[in-house]
Amino acid sequence: MTASPAGMVEPQTAPYILKMEKVTRGLPVPLPEPAPGDEQLVRGGFWTKMRKAAKRTSFAREAVAAYYCAADPATPTRVRLILLAALAYFIMPVDAIPDFIAGLGFTDDAAVLFAAWRAVGPEIKDHHRERARAKLEVVEG
Repeated sequence: MTASPAGMVEPQTAPYILKMEKVTRGLPVPLPEPAPGDEQLVRGGFWTKMRKAAKRTSFAREAVAAYYCAADPATPTRVRLILLAALAYFIMPVDAIPDFIAGLGFTDDAAVLFAAWRAVGPEIKDHHRERARAKLEVVEG
């Protein structure tokens, strides 16, 4: 947490997000379009995908925090839909850049998740990030 000039406490931005911000600055990174089956897809496939990808991606903690935010009943519906669409894209076996391509496979997933995070960032709360940190300690072993 950092203090803003007005004295308000602001969440600390993950280093990965700062890096993605430099990469995408000035580039259009569209948000994924929410689809009717996104929630079922995410609930059914997120942890399977995350167990395989957690050690190979730099955005695992933010993805898991987004998952917990989307699952939180206190999260506004619009935010939930944006996060579920981004997480569904992450889970989909076929996307713009196949995940098995070393060094490039998760760049499209990262860009989509980054765009979602930028759109709803303040809604992903510290308690979502703390749950993500604790869960990843277990997942990554």
